[in-house]
Amino acid sequence: MADQEDRILRLEETVAHQARVIEELSDQITEQWKVVEQTRAKLDRLTERFLSLEEQALEAPAITRPPHY
Repeated sequence: MADQEDRILRLEETVAHQARVIEELSDQITEQWKVVEQTRAKLDRLTERFLSLEEQALEAPAITRPPHY
């Protein structure tokens, strides 16, 4: 009987430990997802800025010969 109680106690300890580890991993995933979302938003802003600068460069006046030629 004591052997079964010891086994049950070890199983309960294992389950409690695994539940704590799962909770910690879940918290870490949540934090990492926030970082990913911030990085994605920053990349979107940089992409928009780059495209805007690229459009401005395309609208630059054509290079012509100076008047003294």
